[in-house]
Amino acid sequence: MEPQRLQAGQGWQWMKQGYALFMKAPLLWMVLLLICFIAMAGLSAIPVVGEPLSSLLLPAVMVGLMVGCRALEQGEELELAHLFSGFQQHTAQLVTLGGIALVGQFLIFGLMMMVGGATLVSILMSGQPPQDPQVMAQAIAGAGFAVLIGVALFSVLLMAMQFAPMLVYFNGIAPVEAMKLSFRAFLANIGPMLVYGVAFILLAILASIPMMLGWLVLMPVMITSLYACYSGIFPPQKESESAPAAGDDDKPTEGTL
Repeated sequence: MEPQRLQAGQGWQWMKQGYALFMKAPLLWMVLLLICFIAMAGLSAIPVVGEPLSSLLLPAVMVGLMVGCRALEQGEELELAHLFSGFQQHTAQLVTLGGIALVGQFLIFGLMMMVGGATLVSILMSGQPPQDPQVMAQAIAGAGFAVLIGVALFSVLLMAMQFAPMLVYFNGIAPVEAMKLSFRAFLANIGPMLVYGVAFILLAILASIPMMLGWLVLMPVMITSLYACYSGIFPPQKESESAPAAGDDDKPTEGTL
């Protein structure tokens, strides 16, 4: 299975397709995302195990939203039950994917600490923003090379995880192979992904102007447009054409009247 290579302009088309999917059930999309945010925030609030557990389950939650997108694409209704799809099929593979990503994060943080970013990493891993913004600014300034390493490695991890949950669920690909394929797909479509990213940044600025109210629309569109990215780069597989044509088995054998 190889990713499609698309033109740069497709990045904006993904955003438009995502908006179209959102408009098929706008209120329900807002409700589903609110449920997800509350559930993940509540899980993350559990001391010690909360945040790692939420990271493990994130791919399964994301898959549920993607299944909702596919249902709308196929003319079906968006339902609350779609959220639990990732906990009904391929759950072990999706949790494994979350575990790989979690280990990757810890390894990156560990490397950053080794090259002088210990203060910054401790702030990031605390989960609590410092009261004084100067503390964060000084930590970033003091990290130096560690910041560059962190940005580079987290970018690679993000690219590897971009389409991996969908590839595991919809295509039945093993977690590690799904991450490799996702990374190749991102690099093969760097043009449209850049356009998509710039479009999202501009829309995020506009969404923030009216007291952040625009995010009620932009957050669901971010999810639905991600599905548009995936389905564009990895179009749904058609039925095998290698099956024998209808009637082939009914041809009379030699000597049949």
